[in-house]
Amino acid sequence: MRSINLPGHGGRPDAPAECWFHEFSNTLPDQPVIFIGWSLGGMLAIQLAHRYPEKLAGLVLVSSTPCFRVKTDWTQGCSDKQFHTFEQALEDDTSKLLGQYFMLMLHGDALPRRRFNAIAKAVADRQHPPAPKSLRSGLELLGALDLRHQLATVSLPTLVMHGAHDAITPPGAGRYLAGHIPGAELCIMECGHAPHWTQAKTFNERLEQWCLTII
Repeated sequence: MRSINLPGHGGRPDAPAECWFHEFSNTLPDQPVIFIGWSLGGMLAIQLAHRYPEKLAGLVLVSSTPCFRVKTDWTQGCSDKQFHTFEQALEDDTSKLLGQYFMLMLHGDALPRRRFNAIAKAVADRQHPPAPKSLRSGLELLGALDLRHQLATVSLPTLVMHGAHDAITPPGAGRYLAGHIPGAELCIMECGHAPHWTQAKTFNERLEQWCLTII
C-alpha cells in the first residue's frame, strides 16, 4: 500500500488550488490501483474516476462527500457559519484551525482521553506540518467543489465508508454517494470522521473483504 499526500502536506511542495487535481493525478503509478480517498482526498478521487477511469481498478471513499458546503438544493454539508469559522481560524492562527478540525474529526467516537491523546500524537506530522498556503487551497477547494453531476459517470467498483456520527461530512453525504454511484456499496460505521484511526480493526477488515471481491 502506498500513501499519497496532498500538496503542501507531508513534506510535499505546495501548489495553488487549481493545480491540486493535476498534482494528485500525476502521483498515480502506471498500473491501475484501488484508490482509497479520505475526506477531501475522496473528492479528488471522484474526479479521478470521472476523468481517468483507466488509472483505477476500484474506488474507496472514506468520510467523503460530493459537495462539502450546504447549498439551496443540498443539505448534507457544512453550514455557512461553520465554514466561515474555519476561514477565520485560518486567518487568525493555523494551529487554531487544525485544533478545531481535529476536535470535530474525532467527535462522535466517545474516546477515552488516553486514546484521544494517543491518536492525536500518532497522526500529527510534526516534522512536516501542513503549509498555511496549502490549508487555504484545501479550504478553497472544499468551498468550490460540487461533484454531484459526476457521480453517475463513475463506472468502477466503489465502496463508500462513512461514520454514523461524522461531524464534518454528514452521513447523509455518504448515503448520497452510495445511492448515486452505480453499483456502489455502503458501509456505515459507529464512529466519526476518521474510522481508519478510531475503528482501525473493523475498518481494515471491511476494506480487505471488499477488495478481495473485486480482485
